Amino acid sequence: MRLGSFFAALAIFATGFQAQAFEISGDISIQSRKYSQSVTAKGQRSSTHILSVAPTVHGDIAENSSIVISPYFRYDSTESKSTHTDLREAYLLMYGDWEENSWEIRLGFDSVFWGVAEVHNLVDIVNQVDLIDHPRDRPKLGQPMAHLTVFGDWGTAEAFLLPYHRKRSFAGRLVSGLASFPIAEYSLYESGAEQRHVDFAFRYSHSVGLADFGLSAFAGTSREPTFILSNQSDTPSQQGSILIPYYEQIRQFGIDVQLTTESLLYKMEAIHRRGMRNILGKEENYSAAVLGLERTVYEPLGSQADLTLISEWLYDNREHRTIGNWQNDLYLAGFLNFNDVNGTELSAGIVEDLDRNEHTWNLEFKRRMSNNWSMRLEALGDRFVGMNFTFGF
Repeated sequence: MRLGSFFAALAIFATGFQAQAFEISGDISIQSRKYSQSVTAKGQRSSTHILSVAPTVHGDIAENSSIVISPYFRYDSTESKSTHTDLREAYLLMYGDWEENSWEIRLGFDSVFWGVAEVHNLVDIVNQVDLIDHPRDRPKLGQPMAHLTVFGDWGTAEAFLLPYHRKRSFAGRLVSGLASFPIAEYSLYESGAEQRHVDFAFRYSHSVGLADFGLSAFAGTSREPTFILSNQSDTPSQQGSILIPYYEQIRQFGIDVQLTTESLLYKMEAIHRRGMRNILGKEENYSAAVLGLERTVYEPLGSQADLTLISEWLYDNREHRTIGNWQNDLYLAGFLNFNDVNGTELSAGIVEDLDRNEHTWNLEFKRRMSNNWSMRLEALGDRFVGMNFTFGF
C-alpha cells in the first residue's frame, strides 16, 4: 500500500486550513515474553523482548474539521517477521448538523469495533486483526475507509466504503484443524481485483428500553482467510508443505444485543455468512452465535473491590468443519477491580472446547505505578508468560 500518497494528499488538504490546536499523546511499551517449547518452531528462541511505540496526533484544522494520525511501530528482538509498522489511524474528520440529526464523515485509515461479547466478536468484521501483536487482545490493523455516520433520536446509521483489503498478519505457525505448518508470506484471492476489491458495510444501532442492539451487513473480501495446503515454498531453500491464506468474497449479516438489568447483563452476537469455505475446502453457508451472561458483585466480603463474573457459549453450526477454534466452546472468566488509586486489576479466564476436551486459560494482573507508568503481567495458557511496562505521554 502506498502510504506516502495518502500522507501527501492529506497534507495538501490540511494546508488549506488554519490549524487551531494540536495535541500529542500515546504509549511506549517495553515487554518481555517467555514462550513454552510446545509453541516454538525449530530454531526459534524461547524468549523475546519487544518495544512498541504508538503516538497519536490530533489537530483541529477548522471549525467543523480535524485530523487524527496514529502510527504504530513494533520491534521484536528475536523474530524479524514480528517487527513491523502500521498506520492504525490517519483520517480527516468533518461533522455538522442536518435538520434534527447530526452527521460525521471520516476519510482515511481508521479502526472500528462492533460487538458486545468478551472473548470473541463474531459481528466485528471491518478491520483486520493483528495476530503478531497479541493472540488474545485482538489489536487491529488500520483500515482505509470512507465512513459516514448519521445519528438522531431514531438511532445511528453507519455506511462504510472500504477500497483496500489488509491481509492478516501471523506470527510463527498456525495450528489448523489438520496440522501445524508454516504460513506462506503471500496470499490468494477469489476476486481478480485481489486486495483492491472495494468492500461495503452498513450498521444500524439503537437503544430501546433495557436493550442496546445493532444490525450489520458486509459484502466483500473476508477478513478471515481459509487455507490451502501446498507443497510449494516461499523460498527454494524451504522444504515441506505450507499453508497459503485464501480470501473469499463473502456476504455477512449480523446482530448484537445487550440487555441490561439490575442484576445481570445478557449478551448475544449472531451472524449468517455466505460464500466461505469450510475446513474440507468446500463452500458452506453457515450461522454462528455467542450467548453470554455478566454479573458484577459489588464490595464482596466487605471489601472495596468489585468482582465481575462472565460466562459465554460460542457455537458454529459447521461443528467439526469449522475453520478456527470456535465451534462449541465455553468461556468462564472473573475480573477483580480493586478500586484503588493505582487502578489495580486481576483477571482469570478459561476457554473449554466442549467437543475436543481441550482448554486454554489466561491470567492477568495490571496496575499503575505512577501517573505515566503502568505494569502488566500475564500468562496465556501453555503459550507464554509476559511482563509489560508502558509509559503514557
